[in-house]
Amino acid sequence: MDPHTEAQLAKAVGVAISRKRVEVGFTQEAVAEALEVGPIAISRMERGVVIPPLSRLVELAELFNCPVESFFGKATGLPEDSARSIATLLEGLERPDRQFIVELVEASANHLKTRKK
Repeated sequence: MDPHTEAQLAKAVGVAISRKRVEVGFTQEAVAEALEVGPIAISRMERGVVIPPLSRLVELAELFNCPVESFFGKATGLPEDSARSIATLLEGLERPDRQFIVELVEASANHLKTRKK
């Protein structure tokens, strides 16, 4: 894997871990204790200094009660992952607001496609 791509992946996974940790109301120290590691290890994961092994991501997913793939959604850049990210952002919005966002995304995508030609 290209070192630049690996660094981007590490950052994206770290941001996702941090976001999930905050969502469930855990401190880095609480996560470290639950996983039986030092708090510095959690900090390094969240800052993207290291990419946790799959086994550690499974432990984090169980701890945060979320799917393992939620740590990768924005990291891959695949259209399906981007769509899932947008769908998550739409959750909890009223129908007119969701429609506004969909129209905004459509207009932006169309503009970018015509700009590339």
